[in-house]
Amino acid sequence: VFQLKMTFGRLSPCLMPIVLLVIIIYLSKTVEAGTNCSAADATRNCIDGLIVPIWRPFLDLTTEDRFLRGTIYFVVIAYMFLGVSIVADRFMSSIEVITSMERTVVVKRPGLEPMKVTVRIWNDTVSNLTLMALGSSAPEILLSIIEVVARKFEAGDLGPNTIVGSAAFNLFMIIAICVSAVPSTEIRRQKHLDVFFVTATWSVFAYIWLYLILSFFSPGVIEIWEGLLTFAFFPLTVLTAYIADIKIIQRRFLPRKYRRSSHGMIVTEGEEMKMLEGNGLSDGNGYKMIPYTDASDPAVKAFEEHRREFIETMREIRRKNPHIDPVELQKQAEYEMISKGPKTRAFYRVQATRRLIGGGDIVKKRLDKEHDKNLDAIIQAQERQARQNTCRIFFDPAHYTILENVGTFDVVVGRDGGPEGLTVMVDYYTEDGTANSGSDYIPVKGTLTFYPEDKHQRISIEIVDDDVFEEDEHFYLHLKNLRVRTKDGLILDPTRIGGIPVAQIETPATATIMILDDDHAGVYSFEHDHFQAIESCGHISVRVQRTSGCRGKVIIPYKTSDGTGISGKHYEAKEGELVFEDNQTEAFIEIGIIDTEQYERSDYFFLELGPPIWAKKMSDLAKIQERFHRRMERKRGSVSSSVEDKEDNETYQHRLAKKLEEWFSNNKKEDFSEAPYDLTQDQLEIAELGKPRLGEFRKCQITIKESKEFQSVVDRMLKTANTSLMLGTSSWREQFIDALTVSAGDDDDDDNDDIESKSGSAVSLPKQPTTFDYVMHFLCVPWKLTFATIPPTEYWGGWACFVVSIFMIGLLTALIGDLASQFGCWVGLKDAVTAITFVALGTSVPDTFASKVAAIQDKYADSSIGNVTGSNGVNVFLGIGIAWTMAAVYHWYHGNVFYVNPGTLAFSVTVFCIEAVICITVIVLRRNKAIGGELGGPVKYKVLTSGFFVCLWLFYIGVSSLESYCYIAEPLIILKKKTENHYKNICCD
Repeated sequence: VFQLKMTFGRLSPCLMPIVLLVIIIYLSKTVEAGTNCSAADATRNCIDGLIVPIWRPFLDLTTEDRFLRGTIYFVVIAYMFLGVSIVADRFMSSIEVITSMERTVVVKRPGLEPMKVTVRIWNDTVSNLTLMALGSSAPEILLSIIEVVARKFEAGDLGPNTIVGSAAFNLFMIIAICVSAVPSTEIRRQKHLDVFFVTATWSVFAYIWLYLILSFFSPGVIEIWEGLLTFAFFPLTVLTAYIADIKIIQRRFLPRKYRRSSHGMIVTEGEEMKMLEGNGLSDGNGYKMIPYTDASDPAVKAFEEHRREFIETMREIRRKNPHIDPVELQKQAEYEMISKGPKTRAFYRVQATRRLIGGGDIVKKRLDKEHDKNLDAIIQAQERQARQNTCRIFFDPAHYTILENVGTFDVVVGRDGGPEGLTVMVDYYTEDGTANSGSDYIPVKGTLTFYPEDKHQRISIEIVDDDVFEEDEHFYLHLKNLRVRTKDGLILDPTRIGGIPVAQIETPATATIMILDDDHAGVYSFEHDHFQAIESCGHISVRVQRTSGCRGKVIIPYKTSDGTGISGKHYEAKEGELVFEDNQTEAFIEIGIIDTEQYERSDYFFLELGPPIWAKKMSDLAKIQERFHRRMERKRGSVSSSVEDKEDNETYQHRLAKKLEEWFSNNKKEDFSEAPYDLTQDQLEIAELGKPRLGEFRKCQITIKESKEFQSVVDRMLKTANTSLMLGTSSWREQFIDALTVSAGDDDDDDNDDIESKSGSAVSLPKQPTTFDYVMHFLCVPWKLTFATIPPTEYWGGWACFVVSIFMIGLLTALIGDLASQFGCWVGLKDAVTAITFVALGTSVPDTFASKVAAIQDKYADSSIGNVTGSNGVNVFLGIGIAWTMAAVYHWYHGNVFYVNPGTLAFSVTVFCIEAVICITVIVLRRNKAIGGELGGPVKYKVLTSGFFVCLWLFYIGVSSLESYCYIAEPLIILKKKTENHYKNICCD
């Protein structure tokens, strides 16, 4: 039952014209030729077409013959419309690629480095009214032009009436379907209401203008200036819509307080402020606050809004699936973000067509291909790694920090990779830095030999320990002159054996040895005055280093303080003490970082060290004094006489330590100027030198930055969400594979069953093609293979596909024009009625599917409603403007005029204009508080709105058909006589 429901739902728009045609054909049989209808009208369209000749004989046929021919033509035309939908799919793909071209904008940020942002070159409104409108309405526009050329630049009824009929179906039926498609618990509002007002005004004016040039300025005649001016309204439409989109008038000419109002003429201004305040991006005064971006650039502003939506979607997925496998999480996240992200009308048009013909979900198919490419890249990287046959020699590790009293220590040299059975030799030598060979360390020089089974070798270095206070020093140990020894005992240069070296010295090829002086209590400092923490790290460990000695136990207080970062919100406040034991050279302070998952973040706080507390001051002072005296004695070359004159050295040291201890216990000062009276100046220097103190960086700033992994995921989502990547193709091979592959269509409800994965998360089961998908695929295979010959969208930036596609659309449109006119011959329908019903519906079915999907998936109603009004105006300005200008110029060149019978077309335009104003009024009124938006809302309002719009369309079709068959004739007699008199005046002149 569900499958039947879905199949009927897909086919219901296609069944509508069949029912309508049966009714009209039945009515046409009851019409008798009267004073206003000629009997020749019945066979007026029984002529050879531009490409397709008439099926002869075509006169005096029986009812059975006409029914059979009509049925055959109906099936053929329906199949031709299917082909147009498929080639329009390729055409819209090329337009999406063209309009998705991007540029890089450099945004200056106060106090930070400039940020590069990638934005689209094409403005969305401009692309929707130019290439997008041309793509969605190409059959109607080309039909109007081709019909004029086929009739030797004489006016026909099929092209212009198709444009008017298609506009009526788009405005009434498509919007009615979209209103009902949105669930009753949801609403869809237009975000760019000012652009909608502009395009709606132009769409109504287009048909008013069409009536004026047909029946007012020069009744029955189209002059060159009228055709040119009709075409000139097209760029004016685009320009005014662009001005409304970027809000030049509001920003430069309207008072500030008026622009701030949420209930004034600029309705979207207030709505945007509400949305921004909800996201914390408004300052409360009606102005948009975009972090670190140039708010005057609409492209940058749109990019930031798009990026924030991605971030919120990513957080939601992580909350719902905390234990999902990372690969599956990324795949689901990409699909969810693309599905919810803003898409163009081209995307929805292509998606609708491919679902209809069994092409599957283009988003899922493309994402699967991208993930397969990533997997292939990983496998290739692993294969390259496995092929590595080079032996690498390096220091492991490359930095050593040792105490001066360490004696002898080992430096490790590592070996990795390379062919089996290889013996490698490498020389090493030391080099002075700030440390001097001989006085600070014993220099070494030699050769290391790595036998085939060796992975590590060690180099022993002796450190010279003295009692002289000095700054920390360092020296270097280098590797050089790598050689390999063969099994035959030959020693060779590894770089000269074959193309790839069998062995090489790899970075790090130099080891740094830092010697810490152990004759001081130490200087305590951070490594730098500024640190960065990634918000996703959980915590940051800040290193406090002890330099210039490590003698004794020292306690260092520390505490955090707020900057722009607030404790408890951005980081975890901490206060405590670090304890440095004797000979300990470093300690770490761990601070918790709170992850807020922001795309860009620059919150900072401070960490500060307090004055050091020396836990073993007296013993260290005595030792430092003793070493100081020994240093002085070495310099003088004799034992100090001052100590001998006073008393025994050991007794003196004991007494001095006791006095110092008493003085320190009674004096908390750090100044030694008031030390015990019997301390000499040298002894005061010793006490000052031995005291622990804070170094240069006693306070540091910690800045919390955004997670690069999270940022890269968002950037990848933004790149993946470019729908041109979903619609584009890169090769003919890919196009032919897609043409022969049947994929499952994606239902709007997306009721896929889920299974529980091992990690406890829900994983969607892959969808299988339905019977409908297989039927439509096999019906469309000839068309798919034919249009797979169109150049891929990557060629010439999509323009090659654009040109070839529009040529094929023109060819099919010419065939449809001939077949539709001859179809009317067999069933007794006039071209005007065939155009506003069958042909108009056939060209609008893909747009119907696209608009329905856009109404359900988009957050706003712009893609469903705004594009309808925009394309309706563009159809007249391009389709009729170009065709009638060509015809008017042709007739002027040959010395005559271009006649157009205004009767049926003028009446149809008048009815449509009146109903269009009513329809647009209802759409705007639905924005009130009772409903809340143009689409969706309570069931009763949905039914009333959709039913009313359907009635408007049926009324338009009914009265236009009745007028064509002379049921509504009397009101047009005056217009007809006026036209005939005008013809006579022209002939006389």
